Amino acid sequence: MAILILVLLSLIAISVPIAMALGMAALIVLQERSIPLIAIPQVVFESLDSFTLMALPLYVLAGHLMTAGGIATRLVEFAKALVSWVRGGLTAAVVLTSMLFATISGSSAATAAAIGSMLIPQMERQRYPRAFSAAVTASSAELGVIIPPSVAMIVYGVTTGTSITELFLAGFLPGLMIAGSLMATVIAMSWVKSYGERQSFFMPDWSRAVLRSMGRAWASLLMPVLILGGIFGGIFTATEAAGIAVFYALFLGLFVYRELSFRQLPQIVAQAAVTSAVVMIIVAFAAMFGFSLHLLRAPQAIGALLTSMTDDPLVFLLLVNVFLLIVGMFMETFAAIIILGPILVPIARAYGIEATHFGIIMIVNLAVGMVTPPVGVNLFIACGIARVSMEKLMRPLSVLLLVLIVNLLIITYVPGISLALIR
Repeated sequence: MAILILVLLSLIAISVPIAMALGMAALIVLQERSIPLIAIPQVVFESLDSFTLMALPLYVLAGHLMTAGGIATRLVEFAKALVSWVRGGLTAAVVLTSMLFATISGSSAATAAAIGSMLIPQMERQRYPRAFSAAVTASSAELGVIIPPSVAMIVYGVTTGTSITELFLAGFLPGLMIAGSLMATVIAMSWVKSYGERQSFFMPDWSRAVLRSMGRAWASLLMPVLILGGIFGGIFTATEAAGIAVFYALFLGLFVYRELSFRQLPQIVAQAAVTSAVVMIIVAFAAMFGFSLHLLRAPQAIGALLTSMTDDPLVFLLLVNVFLLIVGMFMETFAAIIILGPILVPIARAYGIEATHFGIIMIVNLAVGMVTPPVGVNLFIACGIARVSMEKLMRPLSVLLLVLIVNLLIITYVPGISLALIR
């Protein structure tokens, strides 16, 4: 097993794409065990032959349609009308918009790209430092995989056999808690540092602005109600909800807002296809890597190691959190879930930890990895939009990372936050 891990890390270190690194490392185990290479396509296609996994490309497509069709713009306007009057309100609007967009897109990277491209230039015009604006965008975009519907939750559910509906329910309160703490933090930082422009507050003007923006955004705000209400009400599955999200986004963009044209659709579909293909390839070869770990009895070995270190579930959770924080710094989220989920979930169950609660811990933890160098995808997106180096980003980001880690610890040791809506 040590050779397998060493080969994988070596390939990643020399910049081999993660999917290829997973497949090549697994190939070594197959050769060593004299297993016919026909096992590779069998495992790969079996891992992708899942009705539930069909939701992944559909949610990706829905996210692209929302960005191009004016849905994201109206969510931004609504969030700005609610909170932009206070000093730091525009950064709070970034967090609030990320939360609203997350209820539809299911993707952290899509949230960072959509919200950042619209609000980072506005924050710059209101005298917010670029590094601070990028840090707020990157950290709040992690809500895209925590608040349902979440592509990461779908991958975790498929990989570990956990109910996706329960995972969606479990993600609500942690997502709201993280969003609320981030909003409070960015407002406090803006007050302390005198960032942004302070605006006067007059209740009648504020009420009119909120009602006006709500009137423009009501159809967009109805989308998460339609999708999540249908899932939790048992009307349709998470995969069917993804298809409905695509058609609803298409209908709004083409016929209601009329910001989307039929001429744009081939390009949007092509972009969504490329994004989905990248994730699906990682899913496929991560399944191959997981098959190799199974051949080496890695889950049993890791489980024995952890149980020999401690029989206390609280200490186990602490060890897992530290381990996942390190993994999230270097490994893509979906690959980490597919590789580690089947290994860690049985061990967590042995400690009496529910798979749904453990899934939220794992997803929140790896979501923090999207905001940490050197492989934090949200950081690269936000830095590119803000035209700022990652080094300058780290100082304001460190405060927000501390807030995220405190939230992670609360979610870890207070399972009722995740399980309240399920029980």
